Parts: sequence; structure tokens; C-alpha cells
Amino acid sequence: MEYWDIYDSNKQRTGRIMQRNDFTMKEGDYHLTVLGVIRRTDGKYLITQRALNKHWAAGWWEVSGGGVMAGEESADAVRREVLEETGLDVANAKEGGYMFSYHRESEGDNYFVDIYRFTMDFEESDVKPQFTEMQGFKLAEKSEIEELARQGIFLHYDSIKAVFE
Repeated sequence: MEYWDIYDSNKQRTGRIMQRNDFTMKEGDYHLTVLGVIRRTDGKYLITQRALNKHWAAGWWEVSGGGVMAGEESADAVRREVLEETGLDVANAKEGGYMFSYHRESEGDNYFVDIYRFTMDFEESDVKPQFTEMQGFKLAEKSEIEELARQGIFLHYDSIKAVFE
């Protein structure tokens, strides 16, 4: 069983935890997720296509990320998520780190998202997709990501587009 810390509206841990995906949070409670944008030194971005068996947004494009486990720091979570989903270790990045956060509020599911960007050298053959999470990946130009967003099939784009600048 996976647990997440519960945060207050100031993004401070409350000392309480919740079971992963138990979206019966009370007003003012939040959980924390991370997204890791991977940019190659040639300016292309690693994007992944969600598995078709996903409950939500199946087949849509996104960047790696996921929930921050109870007791885990955001930076450790993004490293873990990117490594699990792509096989790439952002500890080897030439540059990068935390960029910004945003939050969403919806009935029973309030959350913060910490956005990271890492620039690193890697080949497509270095990517080891976690096929339980995704059906594939590609290295995309910024314009390709913008087009996927225009089509409405790139998750979080409006909230994270600044990271592609």
C-alpha cells in the first residue's frame, strides 16, 4: 500500500497521511505530485504516451511524473519517477532542477505539482519505458508538443508550458 503526505494550503506537511488515490480529502487538504521534463542537449524533449489501459487520459501524451510518497522529498520523488518510467537517471543531468509549482483544486482531489526540468545527453536506446505506465515515447520538438496540446492530447500543457521555453 502506498501512502502520501497531506499538505495544507501553504504546501506544508500536516503530519497526516492518506492512501494513494483516496480522493476523499477534506477542504484545505492537498497532496503533492511531481513532473520531470527531460530535455536533450539538442533541444528535443522526451515525452511519453500513456498506456491505453489507463483509467484517465489513455493514449494522451505527457512527461514523466507521479505522486510523492509519505516522507519523501519532492526532488527525490521526481528522480524516482523518471527513473522508474524511463530508465534515465536525472542525477546524470548536465543541468536542471526545480522550476516552479502550481496547484489544482477539485472536489476531493486538491494537489500541488512541482515541475522540474533536466537537460542531459542520452540516446533513444537509453530510454527503458515502463510499459505498465506508457505505450511508447518520442523525442519531440517544442512545436510538436504545442501541436499535441492544440489537439487537446498533451496533459498539463497549459500549466507547464513555461518549462518548454
